[in-house]
Amino acid sequence: MRNSIILSFLAIFFFVSCRDSRIHEKKEWGKYFDAEGVPDGCFMLRDNNHEAIYYYNKERCLQRFLPASTFKIFNSLVALETGVAPDEQLIIKWDSVVRKVPEWNKDMNMREAFKVSNVPYYQEIARRIGADEMQHYLDTVNYGNRNMGGSIDQFWLNDSLQISADEQVGFLKRLYFNELPFSERTQRIVKSLMLQEETPQYRLYYKTGWGVRTQSNVMWIVGFVEKLEHVKEDKNSMNKSDIRMYPYFFAENFNAPLNDTTKDWASIRLNILKSVLKDFGAIPQ
Repeated sequence: MRNSIILSFLAIFFFVSCRDSRIHEKKEWGKYFDAEGVPDGCFMLRDNNHEAIYYYNKERCLQRFLPASTFKIFNSLVALETGVAPDEQLIIKWDSVVRKVPEWNKDMNMREAFKVSNVPYYQEIARRIGADEMQHYLDTVNYGNRNMGGSIDQFWLNDSLQISADEQVGFLKRLYFNELPFSERTQRIVKSLMLQEETPQYRLYYKTGWGVRTQSNVMWIVGFVEKLEHVKEDKNSMNKSDIRMYPYFFAENFNAPLNDTTKDWASIRLNILKSVLKDFGAIPQ
């Protein structure tokens, strides 16, 4: 009953928040999930140029899940804004605990930690930020359900904090346009951390997440892509660049079986993303 009430509220919020946008269901995107053997997933994409929303599986797009490592976007913003991290070169020394991800077992800076999704690094960042500051920014940004539970270094991993794909897209749009309650410098640095691919046709920015739950894992990939188009400007134009950037914001998540090592779920997550972006024309085929 409680979940149905929450979903109803979020559905109202979704359509009100998009009242100036065109909203389109894309059932055909289900074929990309089906091709990878993913029975329960969703995708939301916002075409900013046309103020249009496209989605697959609306109910799940409005359902909140733990953000897992996608929260590193928010964690980085708060760390930089509060001075916990003077910049993205802040080095945190390895605590000598050998973990299952070999890339984590060394000293590293924030840029490196973001790239390899180093959980212990960002847990230490959260401890240095502290509960009061973190809660302040969760409330100010209105990030998901804003619930930290009782643990400063676990709340984005243990189902206390939850956020929907719809809310992720809204958060990323605000980040892209420097509209979050952080300085321009802070938002610029975090966007640079998110850049994963750069080609003459597009720039792809994203953060992945892999959340462990009692029944299944939840796989996330959220971010934005800039489609680059080259134009010839008039010599009298105020805009001296010959590049136009068209942003598209996205959030994808799906369930993956617990302890299932028969598939490369990390690659599947990215395969689905690129299939949808190619289908939409945001990146070339």
